[in-house]
Amino acid sequence: MSDQKPTPSGPEASTGLAKSFADRLTFPADTKAKPNPTASTFTPAAKFDWADEAETPTEEKSKEPTRSLPRAQTDGAADSSLEMAQTDGATTWMNGSAGLDEPEFDVNVKLADLQDDPNNPLYSVKSFEELKLREELLRGLSVMGFHKPSKIQERALPLLLKNPPQNLIGQSQSGTGKTAAFVLNMLSRIDLNTKQPQCLVLAPTRELAKQIAGVAKIMGTFLVDKGLEVFEAVPQSLPPRGVQVQGQIIVGTPGTVMDLIQRKRQLNVRGIKVLTLDEADNMLDLQGMGDQCKRVKMLLPKDHQVVLFSATFPPMVLDFAGLFAPNANQITLEVENLTVKGIKQMYLDCNSDQEKYEALVKFYGLMTIASSIIFVHRRDTAAEIERRMTAEGHKVASLTGALEGAQRDEVFARFRNGDAKVLITTNVLARGIDVQTVTMVINYDIPETVDHQPDYETYLHRIGRTGRFGRTGAALSFVSSKRSWDQLMTICKHFGVEPTKLDTSDWDHVEKMLKGIMKNARNVVPQAAGPEAAMDD
Repeated sequence: MSDQKPTPSGPEASTGLAKSFADRLTFPADTKAKPNPTASTFTPAAKFDWADEAETPTEEKSKEPTRSLPRAQTDGAADSSLEMAQTDGATTWMNGSAGLDEPEFDVNVKLADLQDDPNNPLYSVKSFEELKLREELLRGLSVMGFHKPSKIQERALPLLLKNPPQNLIGQSQSGTGKTAAFVLNMLSRIDLNTKQPQCLVLAPTRELAKQIAGVAKIMGTFLVDKGLEVFEAVPQSLPPRGVQVQGQIIVGTPGTVMDLIQRKRQLNVRGIKVLTLDEADNMLDLQGMGDQCKRVKMLLPKDHQVVLFSATFPPMVLDFAGLFAPNANQITLEVENLTVKGIKQMYLDCNSDQEKYEALVKFYGLMTIASSIIFVHRRDTAAEIERRMTAEGHKVASLTGALEGAQRDEVFARFRNGDAKVLITTNVLARGIDVQTVTMVINYDIPETVDHQPDYETYLHRIGRTGRFGRTGAALSFVSSKRSWDQLMTICKHFGVEPTKLDTSDWDHVEKMLKGIMKNARNVVPQAAGPEAAMDD
């Protein structure tokens, strides 16, 4: 059984899930969201066009996608902008991404109050200085290599930081700076004169929670001497029973946070000002996790700000999000435009599970990959691949929900620092995790929902672990049955791409193609704006 219940998709699944979730997601009359007749929608007049269409060169030209993936411009003003690219998720100090992945899309802003003027400069800033941030935060941003807001931050930060605080629902692709946006909001609102918890972040996995906490600690480096504390509310990292949790910012998983609040009574939430859900679509869609998030929210002060961020928001989940964040400002983009730049999408057609594994081993024998992630459905599949690849001499590690927290931390640390080049995992790591060395993602099993329908969102999140802006990447999917073939083709049709088939009868040709992709430096970004360079400024 997989670690994480997939998200149903399609009209059939939507109807049943929407009803069951709506039944469970009930708030008191004074907090329940109602349609807002004064809401207005603002779409910028000019399209943000900082990407172009270009093919990925290989040593032998193969059939290209019907709609090529966009890549960053490399001339003129774009160069100077890209040289000051941001990082997202884990910083480069934590082996995180060295740049942003900003595809071509319109940033659509829906304001909760018709009286607000979307053309007011307040709703689009071009520098962090315009936000009147604490000097310590500006210094922290500079050290991290954040020299200018990303497109999503230009719109989100003014809305997040305005007073009195307003709720926000933000949809933005992984790699565009959403983590930094909501962390900056929290660091701007805390009172450093008290250790009482004031901001709470809920994330679906311990790995993502620890990554977010790491971003908060580094961004708030210059606030530590003034009393900043960030606490990680994840299993095996908790204070002794009876000891109260201290820290202005708490980042954790819903179950652990709920346990600290109610059963152990170690987390006082009466001073919480901001509740943030990262990967909110996934959190609200899963029955158990959605219930936990709801219960946590019900225990917080009524006037807290709610911030929901995710790379994808299916329409039915977006409706549910409105219950969590009443009268929220919304920043969204169409899911069809959520694609990942610089990723070559390929597939291998195998006749059986045994042939799948043999092709996998042969594939890794052909080339040296900096780091890669293999996604599977089941824990036992992950364990078996780990055993057999280790026997073949590959440095691999397996990370699934079957491991205890400390073991998961140790395995993920090995992958981050390069001791293990291959990470085999279930969907537990499909979302949010940012490791800069990942150049290959393998869908050993095609992502599917509980009713065996193709899972578009999970596919997008999986391949988003590679191809971060400024780097090339590749995604390889294995098909071994008619069902898996149909699922992959449906997913590719949904995103408007045509994957390249690798001919396993000619491994020499496969090797040439793969090396051409991996050596392709068309997306390489100068690293002058990284943390080390920033400290020298």
